Amino acid sequence: MPRASGAVLGALNVATLLLSIPIIGAGIWLSHRGSTDCERFLQRPVIALGVFILLVSIAGIAGACCRNNCLLWIYLLVMFVLILLLFCFTVFAFVVTNKGAGSVVSGRGYKEYRLGDYSHWLQRRVDNDNNWRRIRSCLQDGKVCQSLQEKNQTLNDFINSNLSPIQSGCCKPPTACNFTYASETVWVKPAGFNSSDDPDCNTWSNDQSMLCYDCQSCKAGVLANLKHDWKKIAIVNIVFLVFLIVVYSFGCHTFRTNRRDNSYPGYKY
Repeated sequence: MPRASGAVLGALNVATLLLSIPIIGAGIWLSHRGSTDCERFLQRPVIALGVFILLVSIAGIAGACCRNNCLLWIYLLVMFVLILLLFCFTVFAFVVTNKGAGSVVSGRGYKEYRLGDYSHWLQRRVDNDNNWRRIRSCLQDGKVCQSLQEKNQTLNDFINSNLSPIQSGCCKPPTACNFTYASETVWVKPAGFNSSDDPDCNTWSNDQSMLCYDCQSCKAGVLANLKHDWKKIAIVNIVFLVFLIVVYSFGCHTFRTNRRDNSYPGYKY
């Protein structure tokens, strides 16, 4: 069909334009209704992403429907850069999350995590005081440890529970500390305890605002959770990358067709 690629390109960009509307709406909602610093922190990136998708979609629609080669050229350039960045980020995500896994603890249903098992790049991110201050604030706002404490488990139930990486690393001391269980987030240090080879044993506090939030195990738990999330994001990115390549291909075909028509006005399909 004549100009079929332009019609398909326009339809695909209409779909992405419609997608941008709920993304922008989510950003505006976070700016007004976000109850924590973590939620409010997301508002600007979400709104920026939505506006970016909106503008690129409009350029693609205008270029395809109005046969404006200048807009199409800008659109294709932006799409190429976006594809390149998305490809690089996907590869990077797989590389930096390749290392690191929880260690099985004898007689426990949960795993424990060590910061040194993860990539140096990720370690530097959480070891940065400013970064960790924000992450710690998010953990406290999320009430991860508080929700664990509300279970009121016995010791046997607790040691057989399947804790999340963050709960295991931030809400309890490492098993090697040999502290006595009082509740999920209250552990009694042995009499005469002064120090330990594991610095996390000294960092642990029964103060519910402190717990093990500054422990190396807590940072490792955050990275374990991040690794899991990044793996899922990388898979979604691959699907999105394929979609972008398809759209880019239609865009290139439409651009070539428009340029040919402009060069030979009398040309008919």
